[in-house]
Amino acid sequence: MARTEYYDDPDAPAPNSMVVAASAVVTNERGEVLMQRRADSGLWALPGGGMNLDESLPGTAVREVKEETGYDIEITGLVGTYTDPRHIIAYSDGEVRRQFNVCFEARLIGGVLQVSDESFEVRWVPVDELDDLPMHHTQQLRLRHYREHRTTPHLG
Repeated sequence: MARTEYYDDPDAPAPNSMVVAASAVVTNERGEVLMQRRADSGLWALPGGGMNLDESLPGTAVREVKEETGYDIEITGLVGTYTDPRHIIAYSDGEVRRQFNVCFEARLIGGVLQVSDESFEVRWVPVDELDDLPMHHTQQLRLRHYREHRTTPHLG
């Protein structure tokens, strides 16, 4: 299923759903960040996805990272909340969503790398190389907030 992201675009389709989602900035012992190249857009992104009705947001982040990368993580903090109504995501199946994303900080605690069918590639990226990856600016924003080591999470 293809995915197109719009930001502050007057030609973006009107949303027909709202999705609560979680993502995670996962780091390893070298301080590298876990990133995936999405199969639906070809862009790099933090692992994450939609929350199920029977789970918490931190639990969603843990599950999504495991499903998408094979790694087990521990949530260690909060990067921020991301609810910008100018960000619209359209899928080829007709869903056009606004997304409420909570981005967590997390650390690797185990597991074995495996690439899911949602990604072309998963890899650990040194922090100073993150800006070289093609990604949607909403992902860049989350990573910038993480790298700023804020004393309070982003609320937006």
